[in-house]
Amino acid sequence: MADKKTDFEELFGKKEPEKKPRKAASAPTQRKAPAASAPKQSASAVRKENKSGLAGGAVYFLFVISVSIILACLAWAAATDVLGFKSSDTVAQITLDKDSFTYKEVEVKDDDGNTKTKKVHYADMSYVADQLKDNGIIKYKWLFKLFGAVYNADEKIDPGTYELKAIYDYKALVKKMTSGSGAMVTKKITFPEGYTMHQIFKKLDAEGVCDYDELMDAAANATFNYSFLEGTEKGDASRLEGFLFPDTYEFYEGMPAATAINKLLEVFHYRITAEMLEWQEESGYTMRQIVTIASMIEKEAANDTEQYTIASVIYNRLNKDWPLQIDSTTLYEYPDHEGAPTAEMLAKDSPYNTRISKGLPPSPICNPGITSIRAALQPSSTNYMYYALNTATGQHEFFTSADAFNAFVATQNYD
Repeated sequence: MADKKTDFEELFGKKEPEKKPRKAASAPTQRKAPAASAPKQSASAVRKENKSGLAGGAVYFLFVISVSIILACLAWAAATDVLGFKSSDTVAQITLDKDSFTYKEVEVKDDDGNTKTKKVHYADMSYVADQLKDNGIIKYKWLFKLFGAVYNADEKIDPGTYELKAIYDYKALVKKMTSGSGAMVTKKITFPEGYTMHQIFKKLDAEGVCDYDELMDAAANATFNYSFLEGTEKGDASRLEGFLFPDTYEFYEGMPAATAINKLLEVFHYRITAEMLEWQEESGYTMRQIVTIASMIEKEAANDTEQYTIASVIYNRLNKDWPLQIDSTTLYEYPDHEGAPTAEMLAKDSPYNTRISKGLPPSPICNPGITSIRAALQPSSTNYMYYALNTATGQHEFFTSADAFNAFVATQNYD
């Protein structure tokens, strides 16, 4: 039997349960004495504790509400400043001086794809915020500066004088403080007839409109789409001499140089009528040559009544291939010189020295008015070959012969 049992266990893996050892007799369990119960609170004490808890909760609730109201008021005050929800009717002129801006030179490509250096400016936002705050346009300088940092306002704001309102939101304020915006205050500048390009650009610089060097660069290299400039080469600023029409203009401070120049060219374009263009075609001269003649008339004429007669003298000498002998052409090369040309100037071999050189000078010598342009297009018909200033009358005398001319000059003191 023992063998059979072993076989059975091997087949089915069944084992007899092991016998557990008996536990040793344990000591009798001792009962713990019940803990003494806490004394019960009286009903009045419970009521006082509840009241104290309610009072503390009420105070905390009021504190939270008060803080929330204060924060909400601050948030609303900030929002009204940012969004322009102000009852103030404050209107002020804000001047952002160009000297308060930081200028950097960057490389850009012009219309022809050429790389050139351009000066760009960045606003000092602390300075801008001070101006706005001091004039009652904003309430919180720190908030405007924060907005400006997020909105990159320093790259957008331009120097100039602006008329701003407190009801403008921050974004509108930044847009208003840009060149050419409706809020920008313009200034009127008058350019007299006979001003040279040099004088015009110096005046624009002095009035804070544009930098002189930037104007010269734009005159030489910017693209201006006018038919009267056809045939002129970029790279020479004198290509615009004569076409900067003398008049009264409104400019923005800090406006782009090319934009300022275009205002003057545009007026020239509109002042030249279809009839005047026909006269120019009939003359056989280009518009640039007509303007060159007009510029000499402008510099030489003492008044509007003699411009057409002076024009006749110029054409008569051109037709005979005589030197024009107009000293104002010589002086064009010396913009800072005052008075009559010196002997050294008159001896210089230069195409602008018409005492020596025949024909027209290379460019206009000033920017003529409309009367001088008309005189160049429709000169009087005369036989005069000379003219000289009568110092007693302030007008010119005209002559057909050299002898008569020299005899009159001998009677005058031109020193």
